Amino acid sequence: MIGLHVMNLILRNKFSKLFLLIVFSFFLLGCNAKLNRGLKNGDLLFVTAKETGLSGAINNVTQKEKNNSFDHIGILEKNKDGAFVLHAAPEGGSQKQTLRQFVLEQAKEGQRVVVYRLKPEYQKTIPSAIRKANEMLGKPYNFNYILDENSFYCSDFIERAFRKDNIFKLEPMTFIDQKTCKTNTFWEEFYRKKNLKVPEGELGCNPNGLAGSDKLERIKEL
Repeated sequence: MIGLHVMNLILRNKFSKLFLLIVFSFFLLGCNAKLNRGLKNGDLLFVTAKETGLSGAINNVTQKEKNNSFDHIGILEKNKDGAFVLHAAPEGGSQKQTLRQFVLEQAKEGQRVVVYRLKPEYQKTIPSAIRKANEMLGKPYNFNYILDENSFYCSDFIERAFRKDNIFKLEPMTFIDQKTCKTNTFWEEFYRKKNLKVPEGELGCNPNGLAGSDKLERIKEL
């Protein structure tokens, strides 16, 4: 009798775990479906900037429009296996993450994801850009933010993906504080520690600059 009772408890426990697993799986499927709704292959995912630290420093010298305040960007790849974000980040370098993981990581930092899309006449460039982005995976992150061929920062990664079709343009970088009109103190210290001069005027790109492209249209916030 005792053995039978124990067996029933074990079976009941296994059934409960299986039931919870099934419920959780349906929950995840529902969340993923909601997250994917309205998104298209090649959409660009911009991450809103923080007000302090590196994020704030990037935004301080690059923000061009009031509603464009971004410090990171990735490109969406949708295929038979799901939805993924290809991007270059300090942790992990040039990488591919699930869309859900990408969005959750931003949310943990109190940042939001805003979707932009290439206008119809430029949609044909997306397949080759996705292929190029996949070819760049595995490269380390460029912590100097000075262009080179062996490491990439986020907007650099995206610009290179579309470079063959000239979707985005490299522009002279500036590290001038928009409030003081002098070199931002964060960047002065940042490059001093690296024994590098501030690369004022050197070619580069940034998320705010890419978001301001007339080839894109803002779609929604995730």
